[in-house]
Amino acid sequence: MKRYKLICALCAFAAVGFTACDLTEEPTSMYEKDTFFDSEAKAKMAVVGIYDCLAIDKHYGQFEMAMPCSDDVYYIQGTGTDGTRRDIAHYTVTNTNQWIASCWEYKYQAIDRANFVIAGIEGMAGYSEENTVLQELIAQARFLRAFMAFDLVKYWGDVPFKTTYSSGYGDAFQPRTDRELIYDEIIKDLNFAKDNLQQASAALSPEVPSQGAAHALLMRVLLQRAGYSLHANGTLQRPDDATRKSYFDAVITEWKAFQQKGYHDFFTGGYEALFKTYSEGVLNSQESLWEIAFEPKGGLKENAGTWATYNGPLVAAPDGIKPADNGKYMGRANAFFRILPAWKDFFEEGDERRDVLVVDYEYTWNKNKLQHVKKVAEKKIDTDGDGENDKTIADVFKWCPGKWRREWMPLGFVDPNNTGVNYCPLRYADVVLMAAEAYNETGDTGEAWRLLNMVRGRAKATQIDGTNYAAFYKAPKVYDLPFIADGDEAGKFRTALFWERGFELACEGQRKYDLIRWGVLAESLKIAQDYIQTNPDWVICLKGKYIAGDKFKTGKHELFPIPLGELQSNASLEGKNNPGY
Repeated sequence: MKRYKLICALCAFAAVGFTACDLTEEPTSMYEKDTFFDSEAKAKMAVVGIYDCLAIDKHYGQFEMAMPCSDDVYYIQGTGTDGTRRDIAHYTVTNTNQWIASCWEYKYQAIDRANFVIAGIEGMAGYSEENTVLQELIAQARFLRAFMAFDLVKYWGDVPFKTTYSSGYGDAFQPRTDRELIYDEIIKDLNFAKDNLQQASAALSPEVPSQGAAHALLMRVLLQRAGYSLHANGTLQRPDDATRKSYFDAVITEWKAFQQKGYHDFFTGGYEALFKTYSEGVLNSQESLWEIAFEPKGGLKENAGTWATYNGPLVAAPDGIKPADNGKYMGRANAFFRILPAWKDFFEEGDERRDVLVVDYEYTWNKNKLQHVKKVAEKKIDTDGDGENDKTIADVFKWCPGKWRREWMPLGFVDPNNTGVNYCPLRYADVVLMAAEAYNETGDTGEAWRLLNMVRGRAKATQIDGTNYAAFYKAPKVYDLPFIADGDEAGKFRTALFWERGFELACEGQRKYDLIRWGVLAESLKIAQDYIQTNPDWVICLKGKYIAGDKFKTGKHELFPIPLGELQSNASLEGKNNPGY
């Protein structure tokens, strides 16, 4: 098993002495920028420090998992106010939410470190356009800055932003920057990255972004920019038609360039095998354009991550074993996330994606035999009111996302929760579907269908076009979508894309923001919640548990609140939060 973990170099970067700072804190360091960057080795070490901001429990290791939830596919179990993940997922969030504050902090920390690195490398004696090593390091820094800035825009809209390092309080407190200007900077960064990152190859670890990753992220940015977003006046707005077309055209341009550079493709082992590789710790640079790396070492949690434990099927703790025997058993999986059961029915029979997305079993622990026991999640109920349970139904409340699983990981654990499972925010199938969307919106629906069917083909699903579309994307196979007009071929494709991006990419962090940019998040949450009522067994198991449809408020919850601490410390924000908060 080949593991090229960036995390191994982080302890070295700690010598630079950065604190966990954002744009509202005074950065401190043991070394000044002008004296630290005196070799390529130190420049590489500094770039690794940017990755460190992502690979932490309080960011992409755990807290970030809640930010794209709930959508119309999955939610978080438990509806009591917790000031963390539940409030985020159930749209009861306030500006004191700890997880939101932490994600805000680490995104800004990453951006500030990127600014530090870029300025430091550009100031090195050996820096030039001909020095490909230094150019590539800057490209990594600019890719990561763009990735973080894009998160900021998606989550908070207009936010403080700059591309220079915060060397003191005088330039740390920034007012809001119009998101269109931030988008411009993101695009500049990605244009540089796509020309100066390494070309993708089997030799390049997916833990380092390739040129293909930059093209893909740029496509995602352009599609998001073309769609709806919440503005300060509380209204959802999107660009005019001509501007939107220019963005779709640009997506197609990036797709063509992406193809020309080659290498990336569907993982040859199949859909389930793709996700097994993540849990098994096998690096896959074919479909994975970029992975955020996690690596628990020596029992440390800082860079461990909780993928396959918090996002994955339930596994009971191996109670009663000796610490020396930890290597013989699976660790715990708390399984905070739950799948709406309808999605198991929505898939076509034979579609390999169904049993990867939806897990209807759990692992209990037999303390006497010291072993995990796999069992279907069931619930016994009283149907005739005599006080005796006389019927067994599927306990759909225990159905979980299955793209990351303890059972797919090698046995053994240091900490029962933390794993070394990477998170992949950019993969090839997503790129194909983004290109398909752009072709449809520019009038080439035929090409759009062709690309969509490439994705379905890998999953062994039926090829679809406008002639057989209704059998797969209309009731009774799924619920109808009154908020998407499908009277023409382009509309039929939009409906198909609504479902296919769910089938292919659910629980990977994209769907909520797809629904926002399409302007249908509120409607999608409500129709998903109402659909639970069509099955009496679902009602028994899920009553009061999926509440996103009732709690979501249009003109508010498309964005998160700016953390209270930021409002209190940054006078340039004038105490004004996002709409509704």
